[in-house]
Amino acid sequence: MFHKRSYGVVVAGILFVLILMFIMFGSRLFTDIEEMNQVEKDNRIVVGVSQLGSESGFRTANTESVQNAFTKENGYFLIYNNARQRQENQLKALRSFISQRVDYIIFSPVVETGWETVLREAKEAEIPVILMDRNVDVEDESLYVTCVGSNFEEEGEKAGRWLERELQKRNRDQESVNIVVLAGTEGSSSQIGRTVGFDAVAGKHENWNILEQKCAEFTSTKGKEVMRGFLRKYRDIDVVVSQNDDMTFGAIEAIRESGRTVGVDGDIMIISFDAVESALEMVAEGTINVDIECNPNQGEYLLRVIDMLETGEQVEKQYYVEEDVFTMENVTEEILEERSY
Repeated sequence: MFHKRSYGVVVAGILFVLILMFIMFGSRLFTDIEEMNQVEKDNRIVVGVSQLGSESGFRTANTESVQNAFTKENGYFLIYNNARQRQENQLKALRSFISQRVDYIIFSPVVETGWETVLREAKEAEIPVILMDRNVDVEDESLYVTCVGSNFEEEGEKAGRWLERELQKRNRDQESVNIVVLAGTEGSSSQIGRTVGFDAVAGKHENWNILEQKCAEFTSTKGKEVMRGFLRKYRDIDVVVSQNDDMTFGAIEAIRESGRTVGVDGDIMIISFDAVESALEMVAEGTINVDIECNPNQGEYLLRVIDMLETGEQVEKQYYVEEDVFTMENVTEEILEERSY
């Protein structure tokens, strides 16, 4: 069912690319050619990984997790590509992997749509495709083998349920509550899922007013810019829902510069997503009220999936990583010390 490796074809394809690069970049490529010869001798599995970018602490940790999994010691040769947040770069990378006849393709799609053609090309080349962190919207789900990542809709629901409980604790569950949302990259799985999940809970509360939702691109700089706009536009903001920690950092800067306060004892409650170490430190000190974890350590899951495919085992269509919800009550020194991202 899956692509049968032919190391001669794989190496020949990669060597052809390296030779073309040699014309431009010179003798430093000798070491790459030697390594590819060694890959063939070692009978290593060649995996092409297209990462969507390096826009956040989560993404950096996600990349490190993959690079630590697909090592020579584990029997793999990793070809890594950073798409820098551009779908056209990812499409080029995937087609490059196909032309090199890699054994597996793993990628984290920038957005959900626009992948049908290239995934069909991979299927015709009999190269299994595994989705990482985010999903794709295709009519034919046989174009990819499985997806390893987070349940983004559930993450959004967790945020909504936390706000329900918090408002009840503060005896504000009947009061009008004004909410603004810093959304991630439009059309991405995380943006779609977190929005749908939170909106499902918010829709049950007539007193929750979502004043506006605006894309802040998952970056601190854009998060600060969008939050400044919200603060100028709306006098009374009770809650900020920020769909990742980097946007949260920017938003907090903007709020403080406006003279308002945040967090447990502040004017504005902060709901964030990802739970990177620096954000959890802010949770522990009460600056961020709650952080919904999005676990970037997906390399070991991906490694297990490919090991299963190599032995002919049946894999599920979706694997979710384990995740938690963090507040002041459960962020301990031990958790902070053990945090790898």
